[in-house]
This record gives sequence, structure tokens and C-alpha cells, in this order.
Amino acid sequence: MGNIARVLKYERLMMRAHSTYKMVAALLVVGALAMSGWLFAQSTGNAVLKPGDVEKVFPATVYYGGRTAPAQLRNSGGVKFADGHSVLASLVDTSGYSTGLAAKYQGYLITEVPLKMSGQQLPAGAYGFGFLSGDIFLITDLGGTDVLKAKSTTDAAMSRPRPLQVTSDPAGGFRLYAGRSYVQFNR
Repeated sequence: MGNIARVLKYERLMMRAHSTYKMVAALLVVGALAMSGWLFAQSTGNAVLKPGDVEKVFPATVYYGGRTAPAQLRNSGGVKFADGHSVLASLVDTSGYSTGLAAKYQGYLITEVPLKMSGQQLPAGAYGFGFLSGDIFLITDLGGTDVLKAKSTTDAAMSRPRPLQVTSDPAGGFRLYAGRSYVQFNR
């Protein structure tokens, strides 16, 4: 009887050890998956927004120069930064504006954080913008007063330009395009 009791005791001990090993292995797998998910979430960083993404948060009409105008959300783009803040841009239908104002006001820019646009500081806020002849990019406040003027660059290598888009800049930061003309921006 002594041997049988020892064998039974040994089998129970082995079953407990086997269960413990399975539990430890399962916890290690769950921990590894959780850690990889956390690392993925940390590494995703900033995201370029396409028109479908911008359409969900950008207003359908925007205020500028004492009037409202519809945003052309099919011609929009933006960036969602890793901390949750956004920069959004859209072309605007300026048909009701004077020719002088419509010449420098082609789009609407909303930024939740201060930006560097072509190396110049731009505070958080809502602005009008335009790509003007002579490779000039102009940002104005909502009253039409010039806030920032910068040189735009032409990207001759762009194969299929769109009226407006935002892309990542290979040198770092992002690019706001109107056709083949662009300005670089970052935080």
C-alpha cells in the first residue's frame, strides 16, 4: 500500500506541476501579445489623413472674410499626430468672394497645435491659405490679413497631382500640396 500511495502522490504532484507550467506558458503568451500591441501603438506615431478621414471632422461650411463658404472635402487632407492633435486642410468654394480675396483665399487650414510652415512659426488656429503666382504660399487670418508668407516649391516629379493633398515629406515632417506646388510643415 505504501508504494501505491507514493505513486498516487507523485502523479498528483506531476499533474499540478503540468497545470502550473501550462498556466505560466499561457501568461507568457498573453504578456508577449500585450507588449507587442503596446509597442505597435507607440510606434504608429503620426498619420496622414485622406479626404475620407477629414470629411468626418472638418466642417461642411467655413467662415472667412465675413461670409461662409462650402468646403470641398473631396479636396482635403491632414495629419493626426501621435498625441491626438490634428492639422486639417481643405479647398473652399470661393465663388461668392471678390476676385481680390478669392485670389489669395483658396483653402481653409485648421491646426490644433503650433506649426512650422516652411520654417516659420504659425500658432494654433483657423486660417485661410492660398498658393499664389510666383511660388508664394500665403496664410491669412479669418479677416483676410496676411499672417505668414513663404516660398512654395514645385514637385515636377509628382506623377498624378491632386487639387489638394497632404503627404509625408521624405526629409521629415509633411507637405501640403496644391497641384504640384507644396510647402513643408511640422511641429
